Amino acid sequence: MTLELIEEPAAWRAMLDACRTKGQRVGLVPTMGALHAGHLSLIRRAAADCDVVTLTDYVNPLQFGPTEDLAAYPRDLDRDCRLAGEAGAEVVFAPTTAELWPESPRTSVRVEGLTEVMEGSSRPGHFDGVATVVAKLFALAGPCWAYFGEKDFQQLAVIRRMVADLSLPIEVIGCPTVRDPDGLALSSRNAYLTSDERGAAARIYYALLAGKRAIEDDGVDDPQLVSQAMADALAAGAHFELDYAEVAHPDDLTRPKRVQGEVRLLIAARLGRARLIDNIAATAPGPTEGGIP
Repeated sequence: MTLELIEEPAAWRAMLDACRTKGQRVGLVPTMGALHAGHLSLIRRAAADCDVVTLTDYVNPLQFGPTEDLAAYPRDLDRDCRLAGEAGAEVVFAPTTAELWPESPRTSVRVEGLTEVMEGSSRPGHFDGVATVVAKLFALAGPCWAYFGEKDFQQLAVIRRMVADLSLPIEVIGCPTVRDPDGLALSSRNAYLTSDERGAAARIYYALLAGKRAIEDDGVDDPQLVSQAMADALAAGAHFELDYAEVAHPDDLTRPKRVQGEVRLLIAARLGRARLIDNIAATAPGPTEGGIP
């Protein structure tokens, strides 16, 4: 199938409905454009699972704060369409804001508990904007499998809970973070890094690994000490401005009293113009034989 670009919401809905009528499984990859290898890995995964893959390419103003970089966010629809088609997408949905929201929305979707911490604390209203636009895209797309990267782990948790709470006919698939060879997670905002900053940016990944080693190799079970290990590792190199270094349960993002089983380590820090976020999983050692830890 030749890649088709659709801008009108009703036309996108009708096309996907027609695909399902023919018995085809629809895969959805929501993005804000500026595609990189991480996005393309999602498209390829969707193409492996589904009969038809559609990408959304929409820079959502609802998730940008008043001082954030909406106007500067990179946009190149022709490039995005070319890359999406090469990766296996058949349809790109790229509405204008006027087409997606003919009137300013009066409805907002908020997922309590998951959206007030970490990114939610640093960017008030951000996840309300994410949940609202994703809910609208899900409503337009209809039953489908939707693919999101684990790089934005808090966003993935928010969307999963929203889908569960609202009984949406969506299967949410989380996919592993794609990294450059030095460990830096791929992100559209990496384009803001200068060459010197890019050389130092991978330290955010090394800081996460320091937290992982503290848990898995050294047996540290105090979340505060693990957070401090990550903060110290980040501070040892480039001039990052740390926002948070957190240890959280993977499902509800609360900080455990003690690190047990699998946890998620999450960091956000600013380096120059770029605000970088990243996360990895860590698993505390289980009890030894006889049940003694």
